[in-house]
Amino acid sequence: MDFSVKKLASDAGVFFSRAVQFTQENLGQAEKTELDAHFENLLARADCTKNWTEKIFKQTEYLLQPNPSARIEEFFYEKLDRKIPSRPTNAELLGQYMQEAAKDFGPGTPYGSTLIKVGECQQRLGGAEREFLQTSAISFLAPLRNFLEGDWRTISKERRLLENRRLDLDASKARVKKAKAAEAKAAAVPDFQETRPRNYVLSASASALWSEEVDKAEHELRVTQTEFDRQAEVTRLLLEGISSTHVNHLRCLHEFVEAQTAYYNQCHHVMQDLQKELSRFSSSFGRNPNSSPNASVPAESPTAPLETEVLQIEEVQPPASGTRKAKVLYDYDAADTSELSLLADELITVYTVPGMDSDWLVGERGNVKGKVPVTYLELLS
Repeated sequence: MDFSVKKLASDAGVFFSRAVQFTQENLGQAEKTELDAHFENLLARADCTKNWTEKIFKQTEYLLQPNPSARIEEFFYEKLDRKIPSRPTNAELLGQYMQEAAKDFGPGTPYGSTLIKVGECQQRLGGAEREFLQTSAISFLAPLRNFLEGDWRTISKERRLLENRRLDLDASKARVKKAKAAEAKAAAVPDFQETRPRNYVLSASASALWSEEVDKAEHELRVTQTEFDRQAEVTRLLLEGISSTHVNHLRCLHEFVEAQTAYYNQCHHVMQDLQKELSRFSSSFGRNPNSSPNASVPAESPTAPLETEVLQIEEVQPPASGTRKAKVLYDYDAADTSELSLLADELITVYTVPGMDSDWLVGERGNVKGKVPVTYLELLS
């Protein structure tokens, strides 16, 4: 391996010079070149963008994947450039367990058939969640990660180079100042020692040496100033590119919101369909869970006599006339003689009786009366 001692010594000298300049600046013993206000604002804006992008990125990761072990696993797969293994979502697992349980309980029983339908719904929710996670990872997380791991690293690298160029520039300014002071001091020595020719010759030689040192320091200052200005321009252009980053992240944010809206809308429609489907299983609603599967007695207070059940309805703010029309939403089979069977889309008259359960109303169809469940009705004004 080609090893250059001269280059190593030069690099060590530059590093030492920067370290001395940095230490003296912190101690207030050396001057520091200040950047203009516009440049400082660009730096502050870039730091703010990086800090908040990092926080938003991490919190979005926690939202999309709450499991820390899974996040670490996905991180290693990404670094190894390997495909992340597909894993079922929690909703999909729940749906799978429900359907397996229905096989043991009997798919023909009310509980088993309901488990099947709810399990299918959970799997649909899990599929929607999987699609949302994939879309969000591509359209929102990936651009944020690309900025942090790409653009920001480039900006940070150029900022470090700019700081090094500034330290070199200030160190050069200090050397010029020091050389000029020494030159002035050497030039003043002969004025006091004209009677000593030998000292005069030595002083003239020293003055010439310091004059040469000043020229060398000023040349070095011009070089470091040029390098600093060039690096400052490169860094400034990168910092001004943060505006484009904001525009890109804004577009990604819109896409994330759209994906989230579509996901929640899909979940809402799935649950609405499930509710409508379950409502058709009238035999499994409004029943006493302690009774046998074939029993058709509504779940009422055990201390209430059967003949007074129709009177146990709480008042639900009826109109002034005491009755109102209601549209039947779903078919309903009466469990006993105290209830009224219903047909979907028919209109009936309903009213309340003080003291009864608020989940029930008294319904009338002609001369036929009976209890009807409120959840099967759409009350009309």
